[in-house]
Amino acid sequence: MIKLFSVGFWETIARLILRNRILIIVALLLATYLLSTQWEKMRFTYTEANLLPDKHPVNIEYNRFIDTFGEEGNLIVIGIKDSSLFSVDNFNAWNRFSESFADFEAVETVISLNKIQKLVKNQKLQKFDMESIVPDSINSLQELNDLRYNLKTSYPFYDKFLYNSDSETVRTAIYLKKEIVNTPKRKDFILNEFKQTVNAFEKETGLDVRISGMPYIRTLNSQLIISEIGKFISVALLVTSLIFFFFFRSFRATFISVVVVIIGVMWTFGILGAFEYEITVLTALIPPVIIVIGIPNCIFLINKYQHEVRKHGNMAKSLQRVITKIGNATLMTNVTTASGFAAFIFTKSTLLQEFGTVASLSILAIFMLCLLIIPIIYSFMPMPKDKHLKHLNKRWINGFVDWMEHVVKHRKITIYVTSLILLVASIIGIYQIRISGSLIEDMPKKAEFFKDIRFFEQEYDGIMPLEFMIDTKRKKGVMKLATLKRMNQLEEEISEIDELSRPMSIVSLVKYSKQAYYNGNPKYYQIPTAQENSFILSYAKKSSSEVDLLRNFVDSTG
Repeated sequence: MIKLFSVGFWETIARLILRNRILIIVALLLATYLLSTQWEKMRFTYTEANLLPDKHPVNIEYNRFIDTFGEEGNLIVIGIKDSSLFSVDNFNAWNRFSESFADFEAVETVISLNKIQKLVKNQKLQKFDMESIVPDSINSLQELNDLRYNLKTSYPFYDKFLYNSDSETVRTAIYLKKEIVNTPKRKDFILNEFKQTVNAFEKETGLDVRISGMPYIRTLNSQLIISEIGKFISVALLVTSLIFFFFFRSFRATFISVVVVIIGVMWTFGILGAFEYEITVLTALIPPVIIVIGIPNCIFLINKYQHEVRKHGNMAKSLQRVITKIGNATLMTNVTTASGFAAFIFTKSTLLQEFGTVASLSILAIFMLCLLIIPIIYSFMPMPKDKHLKHLNKRWINGFVDWMEHVVKHRKITIYVTSLILLVASIIGIYQIRISGSLIEDMPKKAEFFKDIRFFEQEYDGIMPLEFMIDTKRKKGVMKLATLKRMNQLEEEISEIDELSRPMSIVSLVKYSKQAYYNGNPKYYQIPTAQENSFILSYAKKSSSEVDLLRNFVDSTG
């Protein structure tokens, strides 16, 4: 290996590069074209970043949950907190607006105030019937006020679900079809049809509609990241270019370096497309990293070339020494960096493996591009003039380097003490790191959708799903009174946790059934006794399929 990268090896590489300039340029252009054809295969991820290994117990349990109950992140909620909503015209407009979403192909079902129903005891047939709570159209203010009062006092099952009885905030739940949740169709629906419908309603009524839900948050956050990829690349390119120009004071050298790193970024996107990897929060960071690595490569190569030109004025000899002297050093630094990123390939997380693969290949690619393009371009250009070499004589740079050399040689104790202090401070800093599992931690706090998230947290204690799957270990075991009581105890403990909202489960439905059995009296919204449970179950079994709300909470085995 030592012989392989010896001076003789690099001299051979230098001769091959300088004698086959045209062929190499054509090959690079062809490679860039071929990689650009892979851009169409790039796509942004439509799911949250999952860093856990595929075989991790949490992932296995989550996939089991999805297989049993289907994709859980398909809920969009829209809400309004405005007293002017409770006018006859605005309230009817809100109901029509909510109901209009049911007409879209992407929507599976809509649950809104005008669609909610109450369980009614049919004593003659000894079963439960369903009746609408809200009429199709409100005709008077008195009728609307009566409805507001009933929602506050008579339907605890729906409280904090579609209506906040304390603040009179109203919301509508829109469930997308589960098969489109992780596809581009979700994005197209939300950014086009959904947003247009909301904007039209706001313009018509003057009401401010708040929007949240995982599909909506995912879509807007992903669009924000996509837009910021361009910003990241532009800022990284601008900053590194300014630093480059600050030292070299040459538009020509700066332009050449920028072109090289832009080609490197193009290759990075080509590699992403070739492997058909999704653009995630991690892989979106690779292009700026390539720019930050590529510009120093260019600085080393161009600076060495100019030093050699000033030293002896021989272009061919200068270019050869650039490749032989700097090529080996930059190879080692770039391979070391690429190896660090490649370490992610050996993890068991698919997301990290993809990131490590693309990052390591892109770093090696930018090294190769710098080593080939810069010497070849300068071989076609005239010799640098004295004005291009003035920066080599800057006193402050030489003074700074001399100061560093003096400190290293004569202030060893100072360096060791300073390093030790920084090490201790770093260790203290490590223990200050706090792990956060928040889904919204990295989202922009000033974004409109983030403000809406906070709104629903305040009014409905949040909308981010946290779902439990309970295995009763026996068929239809969920309807056993002992099981229901234990589940109710679990719900009571969950309700005491400030970070969690009121649970919704089969327990809530059983409580509502008891309330209905006692003619809708809200004080009976509670777990039935053993005797009551047998009567209520007999009513439930005789009810029509339209009253079978159980399937929303329980699988076929119970």
